Amino acid sequence: MTFDPASLKYDAQGLIPCITQDERSGEVLMFAWMNARSLAITLDTARMTYWSRSRSALWVKGETSGHVQRLIDLRLDCDRDCLLALVRQEGPACHTNRMTCFYTAIRDGEEVELIKPVA
Repeated sequence: MTFDPASLKYDAQGLIPCITQDERSGEVLMFAWMNARSLAITLDTARMTYWSRSRSALWVKGETSGHVQRLIDLRLDCDRDCLLALVRQEGPACHTNRMTCFYTAIRDGEEVELIKPVA
């Protein structure tokens, strides 16, 4: 069956959430938004391209940092309103220089830093 991007359920702003996961470790690296254009670019180039809501612009992961995400597999959830990108991450995924954006846990009512920035 041929993939039809129009079959996805975008929100009112034309965005769809994308969870990004390391294809080797299975660790969730980050969450970001995509639009139809960023999805098309990602599928065409195999470089993760997102939509930055704060800048209202396309954002190619690693374009300035060098911490590129190479698309290995793109999956759709059952409702077609969320994407899961399995990627090969080169360097830290988080802008804080950590391997994942999910580096803080809440334990017993306290925030605990789980991962330090890469030196």
